[in-house]
Amino acid sequence: MGERDKSRMLKYLFLMLLMTSPVFACAAKMKQTTPPLQVVSYVDLNKYVGIWYEIARYPNRFQEGCIGTNATYTLLQDGKIGVLNQCRQGSLDGKISSAKGKAWVVDKKTHAKIKVSFFWPFSGDYWIIDLGENYEYAVVGHPSRKYLWILSRKPEMEEAIYNRILERLRHQFYDVNKLMKTLQVNPSTP
Repeated sequence: MGERDKSRMLKYLFLMLLMTSPVFACAAKMKQTTPPLQVVSYVDLNKYVGIWYEIARYPNRFQEGCIGTNATYTLLQDGKIGVLNQCRQGSLDGKISSAKGKAWVVDKKTHAKIKVSFFWPFSGDYWIIDLGENYEYAVVGHPSRKYLWILSRKPEMEEAIYNRILERLRHQFYDVNKLMKTLQVNPSTP
């Protein structure tokens, strides 16, 4: 490697180090104009676990081609949460694609801020920002507002409930026009 290549490499490494530093992160947050994302006041994890059907989501690369998406959460003996995400590829009778992971609570007061990991050491934020009184629906967001999921205990959701969720999302500064509804299994089909 020549001196010129070494110099470029050092500049690149310095730039990467700077971008991942706390100083850069603080400067980036100072430019933020929307208020921080608000989570629900409390989540009873015993009520939250079980199967959830995806009603709508923001498009994302890791779910491309997924329809009939659902997630199953289970409480593990170590206090973590087992995660099984499944979807069908391309059609409701398409090949099942699944991903197993683990999640853990990071906000012990509300239990609404959770980290999820599908492959160590990488994890992502899973924030519960809306929740039905009887845990019949949940809305999961990300502090950057880059990700969003509307979940239901059933494969379908009443339009009135969905529209009320959208209104609350607007108040959380989400662009609801980016949501795409998820084609789900027919609830009357066994």
